[in-house]
Amino acid sequence: MKRGVLTKTSLQGQTRTLLAGFATLVFLGACTTTGNQAPVVDRLPSRATDSAVAKDGIYIVKAGDTLYSIALDNGLDWRELARANNLADPSKLSVGQQLRVAGATGVVAGVSNQSAPMEDTGVEITPIAPAGVAKPVDAKPIEATPAPEIKPPAPTAVTLGFIWPHPGSIIQGYKAGVNKGIDLAAKVGDPVVASQAGRVVYSGNALRGYGNLIILKHDNNLLTAYAHNKTLLVKEGEPVTKGQKIAEAGQSDTDRPKLHFEVRKQGKPVDPMDYLPAR
Repeated sequence: MKRGVLTKTSLQGQTRTLLAGFATLVFLGACTTTGNQAPVVDRLPSRATDSAVAKDGIYIVKAGDTLYSIALDNGLDWRELARANNLADPSKLSVGQQLRVAGATGVVAGVSNQSAPMEDTGVEITPIAPAGVAKPVDAKPIEATPAPEIKPPAPTAVTLGFIWPHPGSIIQGYKAGVNKGIDLAAKVGDPVVASQAGRVVYSGNALRGYGNLIILKHDNNLLTAYAHNKTLLVKEGEPVTKGQKIAEAGQSDTDRPKLHFEVRKQGKPVDPMDYLPAR
């Protein structure tokens, strides 16, 4: 073969070499493109939210929940919660079950409390007489008056009249996310008294970590809880007065005799020291 002249055989060989190289480049390009693609992420919203109560007032039952714990965390009487959700057996809850908690103290989802009236709270209520017919008055020019001086509200403890449920010293204070109330040193059998007048909405030991527990409801916003008792002296639905002996201190579900005391506002733990008088 002369220099510079391509034979048919050599031309075919070069063609095969070029095709093989092109295929290799295509394969490498495809690999590079795949490696740079963003991973597929499932961004579908979760049914449950991080908070205990959804925005629409629906609570999603989780593992370990009981009707009593859900009621406590939402500032409710467990019987009100059961009625509001037509629960014939409060002990039967299933994970993922939806419970309406907003407005459970009134008429909820067509359920009226009139069919099952609650017990007397023991708080005297003075009815307001209906207003009479208003008489017409002569219109007079309104004189500008200086704005009244705004005084700070009185301390909550004075306003609500809370008292200490036990005279023991504080062995552990309230700390958000750590201790939901205060722990008072006590001896087994010491009297535990109601910090304020109210009604017993729970008396038992079905809430894990509280032992023998009493929960009192004082109004639509406030609950108090008294835990780790030896003996419970009041029953659910019973009205109690401020200072009434409701239990005897003990060490149920704890490592030493003490009284664990909580104040909950709209179901959320708050510092009891903001409600108790100084001592």
